[in-house]
Amino acid sequence: MDKIHHIAIEVNSIEDSIKWYKKHSKCEVSYEDKTWALLKYENISLALVLPNSHPPHIAFEKNNAEKYGKLKLHRDGTSSVYIKDPSNNAVEMLKSKK
Repeated sequence: MDKIHHIAIEVNSIEDSIKWYKKHSKCEVSYEDKTWALLKYENISLALVLPNSHPPHIAFEKNNAEKYGKLKLHRDGTSSVYIKDPSNNAVEMLKSKK
């Protein structure tokens, strides 16, 4: 079975959203900058993204992510490619770190 790495939701403020999620849930901040953050939970991560900087999406961890297109190296050290599902939703194929 594939592993869902994270789901990304659009927020108005990265800082305010981190504060809210930390207040209302048990999570750790894995990564944070001015345009997005990654909150780690026991079973999945939640990405917080600003409008027009990153698309809201779901990310699958894949050993063969490069089969979906050219991988882009991200500032947090991960590599991935974005594709669209039949309903035009953004899906990120994230290279497994294994």
